[in-house]
Amino acid sequence: MEVILAEYLGFCYGVKRAIKIARAHANSKSNTLGPIIHNPQMVERLKSEGVGTIENLNDTTEGTVIIRSHGVGPQVYEEIKAKGLKIVDATCPHVKKAQISARDLVESGYKVVIIGEKNHPEVKSIFDWTQGKATILEDESEAENFKSCKKLGIVSQTTVNGEHFKNIVLKLLEKSNDIKILRTICTATDQRQSAALKLAEQVDVMIVVGGKNSANTTKLAKLCQSKCTTYHIETSQEISQDWFKKSNPVSKIGITAGASTPDWIIREVYDKCQRI
Repeated sequence: MEVILAEYLGFCYGVKRAIKIARAHANSKSNTLGPIIHNPQMVERLKSEGVGTIENLNDTTEGTVIIRSHGVGPQVYEEIKAKGLKIVDATCPHVKKAQISARDLVESGYKVVIIGEKNHPEVKSIFDWTQGKATILEDESEAENFKSCKKLGIVSQTTVNGEHFKNIVLKLLEKSNDIKILRTICTATDQRQSAALKLAEQVDVMIVVGGKNSANTTKLAKLCQSKCTTYHIETSQEISQDWFKKSNPVSKIGITAGASTPDWIIREVYDKCQRI
């Protein structure tokens, strides 16, 4: 069988930067506030290197708190300072741009809409930068029910699918005569999704590698499923021989990976597929 890697896959700039920052501050008193990225295997590796994870600021009384790539609201920075802890900010620059864009729109009198997943930590952080004044929309039906307003500002979760963003925006165009649209989707997201779709059209099976808790990896899997049989896995151990039975011959396997998936996990998946 031929095994083909997507043109763009794995760590994006923001994730590479966050991991580098975390490693530069690795010691027994350094912790990320929440997992630094949505990849359990990478989080465990960082733990072994001296970077722990806390879920709440009450879980630590000293040392360094590393802000994860998804970012946090402004009040969290104040809470960390109030506790006398050192702050190291590993927020992805693209997320930071979305946060500041949302804040500036609110301060300019715009009603802000964030297009993204309500329960995703990145979206929550963007929402917090609007002082809780934004509205989060996940789908077109919610956009249709959105009330008209004088001034409307639109930003997005950085990992939202571009087509999904466009479809929701089209529903919002009739909601105001003064609209500012800031497409805060990162380039890496567009590249990975386009490359995954292109490859999925050329193979019999797609394997999408990345954390089950990773929004951008889950989106990649859903996109690929629209083109061919797709499996979302975290490690090579999940690969099953049954996926490639002789009764349903597979000649080409495609592999892509989310922006938070380390190279070593992708390599293990590729090597195992080569041996099938």
